Amino acid sequence: MAAKHRVVVGLSGGVDSAVSAYLLKQQGHEVVGIFMKNWEDDDGSEYCSSRQDWLDAASVADVIGIDVEHVNFAAEYKDRVFAEFLREYQAGRTPNPDILCNAEIKFKAFLDHAMRLGAEKIATGHYARVRCVAADTGEPVGSDGTSRASARDGAGVRHQLLKGLDPLKDQSYFLHRLTQAQLAKTMFPVGELPKTEVRRLAAEIGLPNAKKKDSTGICFIGERPFREFLNRYIASAPGPIKDERGRTIGEHVGLSFYTLGQRQGLGIGGVRAKGAQKGGSEHEPWFVARKDIARNTLWAVQGHDHPWLLTPRLRAHDASWVAGEPPTAGAMAAKTRYRQADAPCAMEPLGGAGFVLRFEQPQWAVTPGQSAVLYDGEVCLGGGVILTEAASGDEAYGPAAALAA
Repeated sequence: MAAKHRVVVGLSGGVDSAVSAYLLKQQGHEVVGIFMKNWEDDDGSEYCSSRQDWLDAASVADVIGIDVEHVNFAAEYKDRVFAEFLREYQAGRTPNPDILCNAEIKFKAFLDHAMRLGAEKIATGHYARVRCVAADTGEPVGSDGTSRASARDGAGVRHQLLKGLDPLKDQSYFLHRLTQAQLAKTMFPVGELPKTEVRRLAAEIGLPNAKKKDSTGICFIGERPFREFLNRYIASAPGPIKDERGRTIGEHVGLSFYTLGQRQGLGIGGVRAKGAQKGGSEHEPWFVARKDIARNTLWAVQGHDHPWLLTPRLRAHDASWVAGEPPTAGAMAAKTRYRQADAPCAMEPLGGAGFVLRFEQPQWAVTPGQSAVLYDGEVCLGGGVILTEAASGDEAYGPAAALAA
């Protein structure tokens, strides 16, 4: 019979965390809910949903029959997540604050708070799973290591982070910076379920948020236009938009407001070369291909499969490994962005917390600041922050060559 625990569940006001709390209570655990308030600069605005989310979380707790506490982590969020978010954007990179929020707030500040409340475990509504294995053989064992000799202190046990069983909702990409200590205390009740089943359960239970739309985007931005939000914190510095031939084809509003692969909002149309045939490639859409910080230049190319948008290798830094150490160099798979199919690659560790990935097939719009996350089948190994990439592996075809021309 599985052990029963005092579990503190992060109730976000959404359906996934609500069903997680319900499932844990049905399994006989002592369940307490916590609503995390991580942003308060826009309280009362049309874009801030935290008040409604809190009301939904409280309503869910009432239906399930558990206590819920409102905890404000806004100061920790601003220091540990938002400040880093701004630093990265000002440096011309595109960070992923959800990954940092998981590592610093949901599985650190929240975990610490839950332990002070006497919790043995925490739980969230993420679509992922945790598996306990013997450190020496990788054989699945009980979470306390009891099927192996002398693992009472956890020394002979390792926790693996696995993909959620619903491939369309798997969130292991966002959780890849979790440590052994964090995973040992974490439960993901809906990780074993497809989203359709979670929705069905919510309706069957009569949860008030059963049909609530999934949240999208970054929590502190909400549904507002991204550029409008960023304008409040980062000064605009307009500059030229150039094509692969070095021609100025438009003006950008500031490099921080663009990301590689971006198609919308460039404000440029087709540019036809002298003597070009009508109906040719000059009408293909434009994509952001490079950001040259030193020259404040945005480089754009036409066509989704332009060589400048394809990357056969990348270098990453600030790596975090679920097992506590890097995997052995060799063949594995990686995602360079969420909702991307696993891409076969070879990984080579570098000195410090860095690594290089070489892909079997070039990857599209690999973006510095985003995370490269590695997998061995369903096991998430960890990953790092993308530092550089090289289009087609040949800088002779990049912006430097265009500038020199």
